Amino acid sequence: MMTIFARRALLSLILSFWTLLAVSLGAQAQSADPFENGWVLDSQASELRFMSIKKGNLAETNKFATISGLITQDGKAQIRVLMDSVDTKVDLRNVRMRFLFFETFLHPETTITVQLDPALLTDLHATRRKMIDVEYTVALHGVTVTKTAEVAVTLISNDRVAVSTTTPIAVTLAEHNLEEGRTKLQEAANVDIAPLGVVSFDFVFDRASPGTPPDTAVLTNAVAPGSAALETRGNLDREACVGRFEILSRTGNIYFRTGSARLDGKSTPLLDNLHDIVNRCPDLNIEISGHTDSDGSNAANQSLSERRAASVASYLQSKGVPASRMAVVGYGEARPLVDNTTAQNKARNRRIEFSVIN
Repeated sequence: MMTIFARRALLSLILSFWTLLAVSLGAQAQSADPFENGWVLDSQASELRFMSIKKGNLAETNKFATISGLITQDGKAQIRVLMDSVDTKVDLRNVRMRFLFFETFLHPETTITVQLDPALLTDLHATRRKMIDVEYTVALHGVTVTKTAEVAVTLISNDRVAVSTTTPIAVTLAEHNLEEGRTKLQEAANVDIAPLGVVSFDFVFDRASPGTPPDTAVLTNAVAPGSAALETRGNLDREACVGRFEILSRTGNIYFRTGSARLDGKSTPLLDNLHDIVNRCPDLNIEISGHTDSDGSNAANQSLSERRAASVASYLQSKGVPASRMAVVGYGEARPLVDNTTAQNKARNRRIEFSVIN
């Protein structure tokens, strides 16, 4: 009979054998081709965050709730972010970010594209984790910028990989034409906001099944405005309606030809969003007010402001909003936001505002 010592030695040897076998089989299963079959983003396990600084030293971290992505079999990585899904944990703050800062009615998505070098990752199945520098291209708010950042690539299993920032990435607002949006946010929230954001991410990908490469259509299909927004579906309560009309009044994205009350086609994206909000506040009537700068006579400005407000009401009526729900008012040059001393100030004073009247 075996002694206790001998049995323990034999058990240890068996366990060692199976451990070595498992490791060997695992290594064989993990292909040296890092892009074999391609990869699809696990959106539930992934996160894209951005930090803003306000009031000098108060940092707020927010994220986007709807992101999708893939890595093709030739190593092209793409991430798509639906900007309406910005998540600050506060409803009206989300709305401000959407309409005043990101202008999602004009720029509904951001895309990040990276061409990965397979030579940098062929040994990932052995090292399990690597730090690599990648050149990435981000298309945000109508501006495309290419930069380089270090990321950590971690092979969680043969069919699951994580890609994360090693250090936060600073984004200057001016390089994406977001300075005007920052100004609008500052005025709406009455706070100072730093002119940059800090971005970080944790992306988790699952390997696609053999013969079913990632579907690039998920990154190109059109999305309805506001469909990804984190807000109450259906009708809104009075507070939410009042807040939204106040925010829409600050956008400055309703345009007319000089000296004319004819709506410019560039106004349509915002007006369609306005129409959606009016429909979701069915128990409220709204005032649509027109305002001008000080150029021209008082009488001409008064008439122009009235006609411009009427044009907006006419657009909404054509979309099905009853005329009885809208009061059209013109204030001419009587209620400027700022002094009419510069072209920029005059542009701000030429505006359409919305408010609840019952």
